[in-house]
Amino acid sequence: MTTNETRRAILEALADGPVSGPELAESLDVSRAAIWKQIDGLRDAGFEIESGPTGYELVAVTAYTGPTVEYGLEAPFSVEYHDSVGSTNARARELATEGAADVAVLADEQTGGRGRLERAWSAPSGGVWVSVLTRPEITPAQAPLYTLAASVAMARAIREAGVDARIKWPNDVVIPVGEDGDYRKIAGILTEMEGETDRVEWIAVGMGINANIDAESLPEGATTIRDEAGDVDRRLFVQRVLEEFDAYRNDLESVVPAWRDLALTLGQRVRIDRAAGDIVGEAVDVTASGALVIDTDEGEQIVSAGDCEHLRPV
Repeated sequence: MTTNETRRAILEALADGPVSGPELAESLDVSRAAIWKQIDGLRDAGFEIESGPTGYELVAVTAYTGPTVEYGLEAPFSVEYHDSVGSTNARARELATEGAADVAVLADEQTGGRGRLERAWSAPSGGVWVSVLTRPEITPAQAPLYTLAASVAMARAIREAGVDARIKWPNDVVIPVGEDGDYRKIAGILTEMEGETDRVEWIAVGMGINANIDAESLPEGATTIRDEAGDVDRRLFVQRVLEEFDAYRNDLESVVPAWRDLALTLGQRVRIDRAAGDIVGEAVDVTASGALVIDTDEGEQIVSAGDCEHLRPV
């Protein structure tokens, strides 16, 4: 058994109640000293394990670490945790060059976070900053579906936390304010990929969620889960995000319908700012690949990329 397999086996045994060191050593075919060393390592990783007359017992899992997020995670990702990192996406790119796959890079804070178009992104301690590196068998044309899948996954997890999260095209999760399409931003996505004309080599979906942070410490127009509904258990919360993302990446046909259900942008008057010129009209739908369909004075236009601004109804 590898160290990780032994740790997993010990955790599974402890989950069923107290178990003695000798019993663990015998069932796993390792020495009692090895068990003691593994228990020590698990405690260091944030598992609260008590020793009593009947043996070792797992009493709580409250820490926010790679091993604790992996524990009970119902999605096939390994988790690499950092207390602080420049950018989870940059680290995911490094891992991609090393051949890694299905890794979630998680950080308590990012010191060099960025959004689309190289904008600065404030990512202080207490938020959920995670980049998921995968190697999907898809074409580059399907890659935008991974961004939509991430926005649906984040919105659903935030809604489970008691916040009315909706999606603003192309890649923001927002909280509606009033009836006119106004909103406060609570989460965003930065997707990066490497590939050839007919296939994707790897894709890194960076998700940033303002979780247990005071909104007043963030740029104007932002809000947080703390301000809207109170703090979340980030370990359980990021598990839900990863599980939802995994479900949608394995069922890409369900992504656009789920996205439509949560979209704040559809039905809004919008202005799309893009290099080829602005487009103004009503956002009426998204295509199967995630492009926005806009009803303009010159007829329907389809926009696959650009900055979207919600306008007040005229």
